Parts: sequence; C-alpha cells; structure tokens
Amino acid sequence: MTADCRVSIYSQDSLGLGHLRRNIVIGGTFLEANKDSNVLLFADSPVAPFFELPDRMDYVKLPSIRKVSAGCWEATRLRIDERELIRLRADLLCNALKNFRPDVVLVDHMPAGANGELVPALEALKHAHPTCSVVLGLRDILDAPEVIQRVWETEGAYDALRSYYDRILIYGSKEMFGTCTTYRLPVPVLGTHYCGYVVKQDPVRRTNEIRQTLGPPKRRYVFVSAGGGGDGRLLMRTYIQALRTLGGKVDFATLMAVGVNAPPGVLLELKAEARGLPVRIVPYVDDSPSHIAAADLVVCMAGYNTLSEVLYLKKKALVVPRGGPSAEQRTRARLFAQRRLIDVLDPADLSPGTLAQRLAEDLERNDYPAEDAALPMDGARRAVDRLLELMGERAYAAST
Repeated sequence: MTADCRVSIYSQDSLGLGHLRRNIVIGGTFLEANKDSNVLLFADSPVAPFFELPDRMDYVKLPSIRKVSAGCWEATRLRIDERELIRLRADLLCNALKNFRPDVVLVDHMPAGANGELVPALEALKHAHPTCSVVLGLRDILDAPEVIQRVWETEGAYDALRSYYDRILIYGSKEMFGTCTTYRLPVPVLGTHYCGYVVKQDPVRRTNEIRQTLGPPKRRYVFVSAGGGGDGRLLMRTYIQALRTLGGKVDFATLMAVGVNAPPGVLLELKAEARGLPVRIVPYVDDSPSHIAAADLVVCMAGYNTLSEVLYLKKKALVVPRGGPSAEQRTRARLFAQRRLIDVLDPADLSPGTLAQRLAEDLERNDYPAEDAALPMDGARRAVDRLLELMGERAYAAST
C-alpha cells in the first residue's frame, strides 16, 4: 500500500442524514487505521456536511436531489430540468474522481448512482486508473425485494455491479436479514462480506450531564427522535398529544430532537403545541448517542442509524416505523421486534391514545432488549478491514 492512500466515498442522501453519518463513521475509522490516508466524500444531503469531519477528510457537495418515487428524482433546491441536473452531477463526479486518483472508491447504496450518474465516472476510472478498487457498501435492508429488483434492472444497477465492482460490503448480519439472496445480488470477483452494524462507538457523556439540560429534575427521561427529521412531524405531534392524554400521569421529562431536515415552521409549531408540558424541543442534538444512553426510553422511527445506536447502547425503544413509500423501516422494525430488541407501534395504529398507552407501558417494562439477541455492532471496523485487505492485495500485485 502506498504512503499516500486515497479513498473516495459516494454518499447519496436525499432525505435524511443516515447515509452521510454512516459514511463519515466509516471514513473516520479508515483514517484512524491508516494515518497516511486521505478521504474525499461526495455528498448531496441538503445540509452536508453537518457532522464535523475528521482531519484528512474533505467533501465535494453535489447539487441536492430528492426521490419522488422509486427510480424517479427531482432537484431539491435548483429549479432546473432533472436531466440537466443529473448531467451536472455526473460531470462533477467524473472530473473529481479522475483528478483525485483514489486507490479505492466506496459507493454507498446505489451501484450506478442516482439515475445512473456514477457510471461515466466508474468507466473513466477503469481506464485512467485501472488499479483502483470499487466497492459497494449496503445497509442490510433497502426496500421490498420486488421494488429493488425492478428499479435496479431499470437503472442499470445490476449491470454496474457486474461491470465495475470488486467487492460488496453489507452493513448488517446475515442471520438477521439475507441481503444477498433477498435482492439477488451478483457475487463480485472478490466476494461479499457481512460486516455487522455500523455505529459510532465513541464514549458517551455522563447521564447527569445530559439530564441537567432538561430543566427541573424528573424521575425519568424520554428521548424522542425522528433522525434527520424530513418526515417526523406526525410522530412528534402525536407524541405531544399523547402527553396531553396522559395528563397528570406524566412524571417524566422529554427531550424532543426535531431533526435538521425538518420543514420550516415545524419547530415553532411543536413548541406551541407543547406549551405547559415537561418537554424541551430542540432542532437537533450534537451527540445523539449520549442522549440515547441517558434515556429511560427512546421513542423513534426505524432508521438504520438510530436503531443501531439504540441496540449498541442496549436501550429500550418504542419504535414507530415510517409507513412508506419504502418498506425498509417496517421490515427492520418487524425483524428487531421478533428478537425482542425493541417494541413496535405500527404506523397504521398511531394515535394519541395508543401512543400514550404504549408509552406508559414501556416505561415500566424491563423484559427487553433481550440480552441473548445481541447483534454484531463493529461494522465500521470490519468494513475498514475489508477495504485495507483489498488495497493491500492490489498494492502487492502492482509490485510483483
């Protein structure tokens, strides 16, 4: 491996912060493992980079796009034609990758990129830098199998996998969900590896330090989060209405993190509705693991990153998965609930009354998360091990 080791990460994240957070964790872990490396991140989240980047990591901001439906995209901020926008993004990717000359490209989630935008860059890299390795990183659950198979066939994702990729890394557990077989993934020449769940494993702050920010002391504390916040308004409003339903039974404090991607006005609306209740509402928290660790109960949606943190910290969580359009969150919530790792309230059953009842019940429960159902949570380290292994093999082959 050369002293100047370069990694590029493509992170498409049109709605939330999940992909961006996961890739920064993996990139940071790579930098810790190889002190002479540099990481260039391609991000299109409307709030990129949002998270603090470690030394020797920088990013290229692509114009933001959002998914309208499976396989259909539109500009988030610019008012230009979709085809023109994809062409602009594709040119940025191609030029930046050719000039950065990475040793490995880690592509997150979409083998061909949004609307196939990554294919020209991969083709150019194959000719300009043939020793560059291309790796696909996938969270375990993507969507319903029939949806992924249809969209990937239409967008050329399967063809891209067969043509350009050396290895696939799956951020999950084969015992929990068989990603390869479910989505009929072709096996690249250097194989597919289940790495476990990716979660930031930094030390958390002291519980008392977190609870002091909530105002007058309460016996217990609930942390409410909707991840990036792009679609968490219904859960947040229903939670506040559930507290009204409980009335005098509310003997706990609540910290509600609305999310950095919440639509304008939601924060003020929720604060008005929660007036008089023991609730502190903030746009976001800088250190969600510490707030999860300090909570007696977490109320959240079923996003990959939030639930990975909940599982890693072994906390009780009442989970209301996103109802659609993707089946990802409902599938993840169902599988985790079957292992008694979380409690789930189906979004079709969400109401102030049902949420109030389950909230009161879960605060008293001590029968989950099940200790014997623990999942591998060292996904970042194991993913980096596979990347370093791949780069070492390429460096050895080049020297012989």
